[in-house]
Amino acid sequence: MASPAPYDLGPLLAIIAFGALLALLPFAWVWRRASGQGLVAARLQALTVLTLFLTFDLVLFGAFTRLTDSGLGCPDWPGCYASASPLGAHAEIHAAQTALPTGPVTHGKAWIEMIHRYLATGVGALITLLAILGWVAARRKALPISPWWATATLVWVCVQGAFGALTVTMKLYPAIVTAHLLGGLTLLVLLAVQKEGYKPVPLSLSPRLRAAAIAIAVLGALQIALGGWVSTNYAVLACRDFPTCQGTWWPPMDFAHGFALLRELGEGRDGGALSFEALTAIHYVHRLGAYVVLAALAGFASALQATGDPALRRWARGVAAVAVWQLATGLSNVLLGWPLLGAVGHTAGAAAGVVMFSMLLTRTRQSGPARASQGLRHRPLRPAP
Repeated sequence: MASPAPYDLGPLLAIIAFGALLALLPFAWVWRRASGQGLVAARLQALTVLTLFLTFDLVLFGAFTRLTDSGLGCPDWPGCYASASPLGAHAEIHAAQTALPTGPVTHGKAWIEMIHRYLATGVGALITLLAILGWVAARRKALPISPWWATATLVWVCVQGAFGALTVTMKLYPAIVTAHLLGGLTLLVLLAVQKEGYKPVPLSLSPRLRAAAIAIAVLGALQIALGGWVSTNYAVLACRDFPTCQGTWWPPMDFAHGFALLRELGEGRDGGALSFEALTAIHYVHRLGAYVVLAALAGFASALQATGDPALRRWARGVAAVAVWQLATGLSNVLLGWPLLGAVGHTAGAAAGVVMFSMLLTRTRQSGPARASQGLRHRPLRPAP
């Protein structure tokens, strides 16, 4: 059976309408429940928190889509065989599933893929509302943060949508899939910063600890990129033992082919099949990075605990919880043969860490030991230069 054209914008309006309907339900709920002195700001704050929560869920559902091999459940974009849902593509999906029952296109995988697109469209609609309402509130001087944050988030969600399209049309090209994951996490950063800007809770952190937090955030971003590369290349099971790999501390590895970015899925940089040694290199570098990040998280949590500040001690417990969660889910992926729950849980831990450090760094940027009492509640939070 012939493959559909990679792009067919015919069903785009129907998908946008469905996404807008999905967004309307949480928007109406928030708009009715929010109350307080600054009603407009309270509503926008509640909408930002809800959008952050739904974006977190979307990142997890994206991981679920990838891990169930559903990324090509509908091999065209934005619809499914030029239809707005798998119902309209029943005959095409049935033919593809009959020809290859364990292939990338089945009825179940098509629904998973399209649900992911519907959810992404709904989140995009909510972010659009945040941008529009943010500028309206800013003109009325009823917004405590700069509306450029919501605008930057809107621009980024459009970029993220483009990566989503390329993920499908370029047939799960590893660099694109990894970039799509990182793009979703960047949305979490932008929304977390905005959430903190509405009702700042200044947090005093010494320059040394804040520098450590920034360093850990950078290390965490690199480690997440490595983790995405492991998952995208299906390299999790290259090492099935721990703490050694294939019974040795330094197994045979091919770094040149494993970390060649411009290549197709399952291929090395020369176009040949990606070797097991290349998959081992991908896995083992991520494992070595995990040791560094976990040690940094443990040291940072210990330092926060040692400050004696009750607020910082609560953050210490959160940092420690993320570290333990990532260690447990990472080990489950290796020792239990990459279970779906453990793999999605590992993504959840990474996303939680991203949100946590985004909030922590925003609160300390708003404060600092010398500025904690300067009435920053009334200063707009502006994008960093």
